[in-house]
Amino acid sequence: MEFKAGDLVMMKSGGPLMTVEQVSKTAMTGEDGVWCVWFEKKGNKQTVCRETFLPILLEIAKKPGLGAVSLTRG
Repeated sequence: MEFKAGDLVMMKSGGPLMTVEQVSKTAMTGEDGVWCVWFEKKGNKQTVCRETFLPILLEIAKKPGLGAVSLTRG
């Protein structure tokens, strides 16, 4: 699967919704890497987290919905 900057992804095993920052070869191994960013709540603060993942570990995630809205006229 091809990922690009701005894609929403998740680990195939679950976890937080993450945003792809960049996709390129890693310096240490020369393998493809996907740089991701996400937020985690620590105490009462939101903390930015960043990590690089192998593409095989990720899948495209769907944007969370806001739920259905029902309008009636009366």
